Amino acid sequence: MIKVINVVGAIIIKDNKILCAQRGEGRALSYKWEFPGGKIEENETPREALVRELNEELKLEVSVEPEPFECTTYDYDFGTVTLTTFCCEIVGESEPVLTEHVAVKWLAPSELIELDWAPADVPAVEKLMMTR
Repeated sequence: MIKVINVVGAIIIKDNKILCAQRGEGRALSYKWEFPGGKIEENETPREALVRELNEELKLEVSVEPEPFECTTYDYDFGTVTLTTFCCEIVGESEPVLTEHVAVKWLAPSELIELDWAPADVPAVEKLMMTR
């Protein structure tokens, strides 16, 4: 039976640039770039999961747009991931603090394609490049 994993990702926009986060070593998709976020826990809405994950992973407080930006399903060797991305803004003046990722970059939408993205994130990257 294939494991289904529901996750959320944050398209954090600041000064017309988008926050990109690089996964660490020893995890699935090591060193791939992604929109930060994580698994949706039981009894949690996608937006609640995103707020929690960004606080845990990057020590950021964000406001999350009400509607998803993109929803993608991708079959990895470890399971099927359904990724829902939301556009977000940082609340206040805080900066990301790396607790799980090895690097972050702020890139213009036209620069996003330069990174080696996790496959589930690619449709949102492509949509951002066309719409921003």
